[in-house]
Amino acid sequence: MRLLVLCLLGTSAAFAQVSFGLRGGVPLTDFYHVVSNPGATFESGSTRFILGPTIEVHLPAGFGIEADALYRHFSYNASATLVDTLVNSKANSAWEFPLLIKYRVPSPVVRPFLDAGFAFDRWSGVKQITNAVGLTKSDVSGVNTGVVLGGGLELKLPFIKISPEIRFTRWGAKNISDLGGVLHLNQNQAEFLIGLTF
Repeated sequence: MRLLVLCLLGTSAAFAQVSFGLRGGVPLTDFYHVVSNPGATFESGSTRFILGPTIEVHLPAGFGIEADALYRHFSYNASATLVDTLVNSKANSAWEFPLLIKYRVPSPVVRPFLDAGFAFDRWSGVKQITNAVGLTKSDVSGVNTGVVLGGGLELKLPFIKISPEIRFTRWGAKNISDLGGVLHLNQNQAEFLIGLTF
């Protein structure tokens, strides 16, 4: 039995091809939203793009495994007063790491595809300053996980493949929630992405 499994894995690896390139696009939903709080102020200056490297291992029967590392820059400045407490929060960047199983419908030039998997979101650069009796300052970072579903078309040209896609992610937690209750990440995230792979 073990020998059969090893032979199947070896055969799959022998026929597997690897492609790599860039994937980028724009969010179709806001990355975060402001919670109504009369004692809070909020300013945002986020860029509206997502960009990063992508790699895919092509398997037989139209299947593949894709991994991306997508960067987005977001910035906010939030302040809130809670009784005798002043909270000031800032943030600046997040990396998203989707790991997907992809299926392509067989076709010579334009191939529709579906993908599904998981994503890990690593955000950093969040600074929180609290002033209540004394002054405390903390640098906060964190990780969130989510489920990803997507679909699109792959256009196969002589030296490059172009693949526009709509991708939806449902994050498991509102992973930035500042102490003043001003800001939460949007758990439902939709993106329009284009991949350029070789």
